[in-house]
Amino acid sequence: MKIKSKIHSLQKEIISLRRDFHQYPELGWKEFRTSEKIVNYLKGIDVEIERIAYPGVVAILRGKKPGATLLMRSDMDALPIQEENDIPYKSLHPGLMHACGHDGHMAILLVVAKILSEYKDAINGNIKFVFQPDEESAEGAKKMIEEGILENPKVNASIGLHLWSHLQTGFIGLKTGAIMASLSTFKVKIIGRGGHTGYPEAAIDPIIAAANIIQQVQTIQTREMSRLNPLIIMFGKVSGGTANNIIPDTVEMEGTLRFLNQGGERETINPNKRFIELIHSIAKCHRVKVEIQVKEKNKMVINEPDMVQIIRSSAKHVLGKNNIIDFSCTASEDFSEFSHCVPSVFYFLGCTPLGQKNYVSHHNCFFDIDENALALGVEIQVRSALEYFNHSHFIENN
Repeated sequence: MKIKSKIHSLQKEIISLRRDFHQYPELGWKEFRTSEKIVNYLKGIDVEIERIAYPGVVAILRGKKPGATLLMRSDMDALPIQEENDIPYKSLHPGLMHACGHDGHMAILLVVAKILSEYKDAINGNIKFVFQPDEESAEGAKKMIEEGILENPKVNASIGLHLWSHLQTGFIGLKTGAIMASLSTFKVKIIGRGGHTGYPEAAIDPIIAAANIIQQVQTIQTREMSRLNPLIIMFGKVSGGTANNIIPDTVEMEGTLRFLNQGGERETINPNKRFIELIHSIAKCHRVKVEIQVKEKNKMVINEPDMVQIIRSSAKHVLGKNNIIDFSCTASEDFSEFSHCVPSVFYFLGCTPLGQKNYVSHHNCFFDIDENALALGVEIQVRSALEYFNHSHFIENN
């Protein structure tokens, strides 16, 4: 049976898998039911099943002859969001929801594994199907690498995808180089001296210092860095004070820094380092003390040119060349850990119904996907894996 026909025959199975995962979402490092569901499905496929970074799962497909090893990855975790969609497969776990498409990623990769296991004689090498926990907290990929996911057999390349509501079904987003931003989180504590709001001169106000910091750090992007390389500094939490007539002793702020070097230009400054420097300078002007913590969570996701060409070739066959969009974004992904170790490609699979102008963003209580995108993702992944093992002629006839 040809690839497209095979996928068509499995379409209901793909959707059923996705809906099951959607109904039973689990947070990072707690994907226990999810893990068992994956293992039970894989037991019906000719693969070797291993547990890595439990509840993480890896299935190894060994081809007919020795050769390179390709890693194909799906994330597993959900988000602490109460779902508001009125759908038959609505989350059954209160306060938890697959609001980022990971349910679809798992369904796609399971069916990809099933199909490719039937073409193992066309594979000279190995494929590792990796089901990774805890992408949202950016710890899962690191843990899997620490526990040896890239060894035995040694991984030579990796492929990942993300269902993406910014794109319509039938389109993918793809580019060479940096495709997703680095992510750092920060905490800033501003220490002043409390007092009465009627006598501000007797106090050292941390609130006015905080306001100035929030505004001034934005100039790092607008005045000190290339306009072609986005830097987003966002404050998501600001807290301080107990009453409307009391100047507080402290203000605490938390947020994120996201940086995307799109063109590969060498920046003259390090955004994280400059952020810290500028806050210290502003603090000195306001006579406050500051405590700053900046932690890198994700590196930039980097796409290697030859790997990009594999996805481009496969997507052209499935979608047509006009439906491949040059695309990057300032969201972040811990697939970056793989992309900094081996030649990799990561791409975005459109999942908003074709013709629908408005879309619901990820991490939203009304997020959902067009399930027609799932079969397209399966076909692109299957063809890309076979293309990686240099079987262009084979897949053209299938």
